[in-house]
Amino acid sequence: MDTYEQMIPLDVVEGFPVRPGMYDVNGATALNGAVNFTVHSKYASACELLLYRREEEEPYAVLKFPEHYKIGNVYSMIVFGLDITEFEYAYRLDGPWDPPKGLLFDKNHTLLDMYAKAVTGQSVWGEKKRADKNYHARVVKNNFDWGNTVQPLLPTSDLIIYELHVRGFTRHESSGVKHPGTFSGLMEKIPYLKELGITAVELMPIFEFDETMGERHVDGKHLLDYWGYNTVSFFAPNTSYTAAEEYNHEGTELKTLIRQLNANGIEVILDVVFNHTAEGNEEGPFISFKGFDNNIYYMLSPDGHYYNFSGCGNTMNCNHPVVQEMIVECLRYWTTAYRVDGFRFDLASILGRNEDGSPMKDPPLLQRLAFDPILGNVKLIAEAWDAGGLYQVGNFPAWNRWAEWNGRYRDDMRSFLKGDYWMAPEAAKRITGSPDLYREGYEGYNSSVNFLTCHDGFTLYDLYAYSEKHNLDNGWNNTDGSDNNLSWNCGAEGETENGEINRLRLRLMKNACAVLMCSRGTPMFLAGDEFGNTQYGNNNAYCQDNEISWLDWGFIEKNRELFEFFKRMIYFRKAHPAVRRDLEPAKCGFPRISVHTQKPWKSDISSDTKVLCVMYAGYNGEKGKDDIVYFAINVYWEEQEIVLPGLLEGWDWQLYACTGEEQPGGIWENMRMEPRSAAVWQAVER
Repeated sequence: MDTYEQMIPLDVVEGFPVRPGMYDVNGATALNGAVNFTVHSKYASACELLLYRREEEEPYAVLKFPEHYKIGNVYSMIVFGLDITEFEYAYRLDGPWDPPKGLLFDKNHTLLDMYAKAVTGQSVWGEKKRADKNYHARVVKNNFDWGNTVQPLLPTSDLIIYELHVRGFTRHESSGVKHPGTFSGLMEKIPYLKELGITAVELMPIFEFDETMGERHVDGKHLLDYWGYNTVSFFAPNTSYTAAEEYNHEGTELKTLIRQLNANGIEVILDVVFNHTAEGNEEGPFISFKGFDNNIYYMLSPDGHYYNFSGCGNTMNCNHPVVQEMIVECLRYWTTAYRVDGFRFDLASILGRNEDGSPMKDPPLLQRLAFDPILGNVKLIAEAWDAGGLYQVGNFPAWNRWAEWNGRYRDDMRSFLKGDYWMAPEAAKRITGSPDLYREGYEGYNSSVNFLTCHDGFTLYDLYAYSEKHNLDNGWNNTDGSDNNLSWNCGAEGETENGEINRLRLRLMKNACAVLMCSRGTPMFLAGDEFGNTQYGNNNAYCQDNEISWLDWGFIEKNRELFEFFKRMIYFRKAHPAVRRDLEPAKCGFPRISVHTQKPWKSDISSDTKVLCVMYAGYNGEKGKDDIVYFAINVYWEEQEIVLPGLLEGWDWQLYACTGEEQPGGIWENMRMEPRSAAVWQAVER
């Protein structure tokens, strides 16, 4: 047999011509006039395929896999005469029910294919799935035309990551898009992303999830699982993020978005959640994994209860070989079928835990992902901690391949930037690429994703407008969300008409932008920070599908000065490779990176240091001259005088940006830096 299309039926099941299928191809695969169905379960005693008319709950056909259609633990069957546009499918499995052993087979449970490429049941955002309605899957043909689009494949050092929520990015009426809250709406904003200058978008979860799980009403607001960190299906895109219905073409709009972003030089990184699923604990629903092999896919205690290192009810058993295989196959699928450029792994420390929950020295899953050939060019970014207390920033099993969200950068720099000048020694390390963290096993500064804000916590504006969290709208009496925000309200909690306070807040936001863009490592910031978007002090807006979380694009005009400063600093970072990476040694003899105090070459940074300065230098072969940058920040509340290093004859320091009153331009040898201000110089030839 040269092709599967030439295969002929060998048996008949419930009136359908069938034959044994492709055992090594998981999920449902469209063939010529037939569909291959393959699933596996170690402990099941029988498996049935259920076929449904679109949107119906009673199957029109139930096909039990013949005994001889099972090899090992794999059931596989090709069913002829099926038109993929006319049916949906699911499974039922029989087997032992023994909860203390983690065995939860029930032939009455309708189960979603864990390899489903498209999921039905919740394609309208916020519309709750009926209690008597189960998730079904659809068969999708992978025939999207990518044309001659080439992925950017940017070096890590050239990334400027912009974290966004697909719905929240354009849902607000101020976004002005035709299709708010969708992949298409985001596509309409590509010109804006190019104007801003970012080089990668990091999309918060876009796998199929149920935003109505745990829905509540608090003070008249309908609260949903807005962020999307409870995955229903790992292989399927969230159908409620599309502007149009995509029956059997699910993923087309997302693929079009990725193609357009790539064509404009912007990479796409997906925030993926393999640490837990939407099935929850003992009280949670049966969707797929519980019914296929509960004690394989989840970490269970000796008496069959769920370990909860995720804080969400269950924990995936990621280093079991079967689960490993599924995760690897999933990431390969998104890499090949969707041309995704990178993945950020939520609570990635869980991916390094053993089946009993203990941390592993060399976790096989993390190693497989690091060396997998198909994933060879994608970025792998770990959130190197979990809800079980395992914190691995600077100690993650990286194999010179993984990067990390640098939580130490966030915490140390937040303290320093709000005026804790005694943090200068730590700040110097963070700005220069955290060499104390990213040593053996890491790719140095390329392993550090530097961030001050992300979806989880205050926005940049709120960081300097609120000293305390304000999460009452979440309905938990303000007990949720972190209490350790390292923020400062500048003298008034929340909105104020005080012009002096508002000017100070603007300056501190500019300082944060300047230091982020002048730090070694990969900068990342939260969408909307560039124009002062606020969540009104809510630092855990996971359930707020409303104006609290949606970007208000009106802030661009209100905070135009901040927006222009962000664009200017992003341009500066792009224009100066010496900031981003090690170049050839500078002809002038300056070291690649040097740290200074108020006087040049005084590198004795201490808890008394008021002004921290960093210089980057290297020979730029493309331009045939040295690239030299000097960055200074005075986080103290009084004016400080600094002296710039002397340059070779024929070179001068030109002020590029200043968050104080000084205007860019001109030649400088020293500066009286205003309180709480930052300045950036570039060396120029006369």
